[in-house]
Amino acid sequence: MPTSPRPSLPPEAPRFAARSPDVSVEQVETQAGRDEFIRFQLEHYAGDEHFVPPIVAERRDFLDPKVNPFFEHARVAYFLARRNGKVVGRVAACVDSRYNHFHDTLDGFVGFFESQNDPGLAAALFEAALAWLKRQGMRRVVGPVNLAFHHDCGLLLDGFERPPSMMMPYNPRFYGRLFEANGFVKMKDLASYEVLASQGLPEKVVRLAERCRRSGAVQVRRLDTAAPEEDVRRIKAIYETMLKPGFGFAPLTDAEFDQLVHRLRPIVLLRPELSLLAEAGGEAVAFSITLPDTNIAQKAAGGYLFPFGLAKMLWAARGIDRLRGLLFGIKAGWRRRGIDALLAQETFTQAMKLGYASGELGWVVEDDRLMNRTIQATGARRIKTYRVYERPL
Repeated sequence: MPTSPRPSLPPEAPRFAARSPDVSVEQVETQAGRDEFIRFQLEHYAGDEHFVPPIVAERRDFLDPKVNPFFEHARVAYFLARRNGKVVGRVAACVDSRYNHFHDTLDGFVGFFESQNDPGLAAALFEAALAWLKRQGMRRVVGPVNLAFHHDCGLLLDGFERPPSMMMPYNPRFYGRLFEANGFVKMKDLASYEVLASQGLPEKVVRLAERCRRSGAVQVRRLDTAAPEEDVRRIKAIYETMLKPGFGFAPLTDAEFDQLVHRLRPIVLLRPELSLLAEAGGEAVAFSITLPDTNIAQKAAGGYLFPFGLAKMLWAARGIDRLRGLLFGIKAGWRRRGIDALLAQETFTQAMKLGYASGELGWVVEDDRLMNRTIQATGARRIKTYRVYERPL
């Protein structure tokens, strides 16, 4: 005889890691505390052959509200976890009002996460950070974001056999498990790609580039590095036409953009041939900024410029053979005209002349089909995946 259907069971409540009882978490309130927050990362990765230590002095300025213009529209709290008095983990919680206004959200970020392989320790760190974000009125937490999407973001999921390129994150393999054990789920995956000089550019890209060049509609030139202010303003205008309230980026303030330019200008000057602006009738319509991957040199400093770190960096810089495709943009209304191919060909040609062996491009959001196809068309292959997580508050 027929049987009545079994009643459906309520969904199982998510299981979060239990907080380790022997861990204490404190909010950092002083410069000395921020220095301890910074230096823990160097201690945590001691012996990791791929880790690139940040320059402590640069990180100190980055976290200082008096120096970094990001703090004009953002609030941040830093937390350290201790076990038996010893620092064993850290995390930051951030509310960026400019980001939330642009995206119409109430999102808080967690970032600068570092922890031993202990879900209970991670639970203690997240508990403190999420409680602070709730007190700020946030409804969702997103991360890791350090401290904004135009800084570095995402958790490395694969590609651990390679060192990180400049302005890209790096972490142990187990960090994904720590986030997921504490209720975080995938929000988006980000990809980075590698181009090898030995493979050359695909014939299709070369044909598109030459067609664009022969049309005479677009001219490509280097950025004016002697007096860059006007070119920088034009690049910022292109960048802002590309933004939309979807995932990730939000408009930068003029002060933030100026700070980014100030930070990158010495690297641009190392190889100005690789920073390009495309113009049509005097109008800037696209740009491409490719830089020597200074992580190769920075690693030699060990986190400190003095007394010997700067000299070690300068010596190691002679061996940089890898590039970082950092910024690329085409003004709305100018896509699908071969300008991307033209910029790719010019960059590739100059990189070959200068003797570079490879370049890393990215990151690119997984569902940005046009950008992923554009990069893949150059012959680039995907080498790393990063994940941004989310969790309701």
